[in-house]
Amino acid sequence: FLVMLQIIGTNQSKDYQKAVRFCKERRINFQEVNTKLYKLSKKELDSIFSSLDSPFLVIDTHSQYYKKNGYEWREYSPREEVEEHQELLINPILRSGNKCCLGFSDDFIKENS
Repeated sequence: FLVMLQIIGTNQSKDYQKAVRFCKERRINFQEVNTKLYKLSKKELDSIFSSLDSPFLVIDTHSQYYKKNGYEWREYSPREEVEEHQELLINPILRSGNKCCLGFSDDFIKENS
């Protein structure tokens, strides 16, 4: 069973584009998961959350959606909010098997491809 690197996010993100370009230039097999087009399943989210120290790490506190909807002033469950509003996810999330990395990391890509 081959574990493939996933690049999760939206192609409007510079770091998402950088991760895709990095993989293409090195002929690394990867799968793009555009969260504008596809919602992550509960199982995919479980896998991401279980690999992190804190569920809040997955929230992009600099995103327009986060600011516009006043998340900095309210109490919320990151897991529940992300299930409903995937615009809150940090871009990109690199995932391989049960390991995951938030943001662009060439080291993570090299180690997991």
